[in-house]
Amino acid sequence: NFVTRLSALCLRKSKMQQRHQSSRRPAVPLGSRILTDPSKVFEHNMWDHMQWSQEEEENAKEKAAKNSLVKVQLEDQDKYEREASKYWNEFYKTHKSNFFKDRNWLFLEFPEILPEKRRQELKTEEKSSEHTKINSTDIFLQKNEMFEEGDKYWKKSYGGGSASVQGYVDNKSQAKSLTESPQGKNCGEELGRLESFPGSDATYRILEVGCGAGNSVFPILKVLCDTPGTFLYCCDFASGAVELVKSHSSYNSAWCSAFVHDVCDDALPYPFPDEILDVILLVFVLSTIHPDRMQRVVNRLAKLLKPGGMLLFRDYGRYDTAQLRFKKGRCLSENFYVRGDGTRVYFFTKDEVWNMFNLAGLTEVQNLVDRRLQVNRKKKVQMQRVWIQSKFQKPL
Repeated sequence: NFVTRLSALCLRKSKMQQRHQSSRRPAVPLGSRILTDPSKVFEHNMWDHMQWSQEEEENAKEKAAKNSLVKVQLEDQDKYEREASKYWNEFYKTHKSNFFKDRNWLFLEFPEILPEKRRQELKTEEKSSEHTKINSTDIFLQKNEMFEEGDKYWKKSYGGGSASVQGYVDNKSQAKSLTESPQGKNCGEELGRLESFPGSDATYRILEVGCGAGNSVFPILKVLCDTPGTFLYCCDFASGAVELVKSHSSYNSAWCSAFVHDVCDDALPYPFPDEILDVILLVFVLSTIHPDRMQRVVNRLAKLLKPGGMLLFRDYGRYDTAQLRFKKGRCLSENFYVRGDGTRVYFFTKDEVWNMFNLAGLTEVQNLVDRRLQVNRKKKVQMQRVWIQSKFQKPL
């Protein structure tokens, strides 16, 4: 009976993997799908590196100029600034974790998220055999098993005891004291806390700013969970978003620390010291902040990076379809708008992005305009999408 059940279980798992593999579309990195025949535009959902004609560029500028003619009243602008966290909390309360899909594209566009050794291991696994390739490319699915096992997986892999990574002991009261430390403590007490901060003994640390419901957090954790010495921090100023992350079945404080934080508040300390981060992930976050406050935010984040650390950025680009769709009366200031739900969004140029990160002392590794054609094949609708994708490094 045991052998029969075991065989049935293995067969079931094999069929699930086959179904998943057959339904998966091959991962396509930035720039590899080019539309050469306009008659085939509806064969795919997205086309890369779209070149705009002069007429398309002028039409986009004209639409943006028209929808910016009527500005939001100043008193309402102040309200959207003061109550920004309230609107985002309402957003997450309404949509919970169902609004965005997991960003499994992160490792294609930003392989720098992973330590160099782990990147090379994944490349080796993919090349070794077709079987290994399936296992490695399906990593986002299969690593779920590790999280579902929870403490059992930890004890089996690391010999039991309390959940720890490279000496870090999970202690919720300690983490609370770090993030809610009162003012006026002396330097000795502060140093004592810093010596035992979450992830203090990790050798590779990542921070995601504006983690939302965890759509980047969990794809990252599924890879990092079997990479010793790594630790992921994630924060959001909407407490509802952080609660969604912490309540997720895949959240594990042995590898991750989620906390509420307002990046616009320079006086608010992070639960770890400066210059310890290897990677900062800033994806569709800076655009939600008032343009007058962006530079200070970037300056503060740059201080968190260790020399050689990388800041990975992706956000909305100027004249994206989302900008052109705004109606009159939704414009707060030039290229800055408020949505119907009270959340705000800015649309960047790559020169603006370069200036901000350069002023913060970071060096450009990549800074490009990612123009794509998004297609609704059912409705036969085409949308010109524009994003800015950048990588900036802190000098050694």
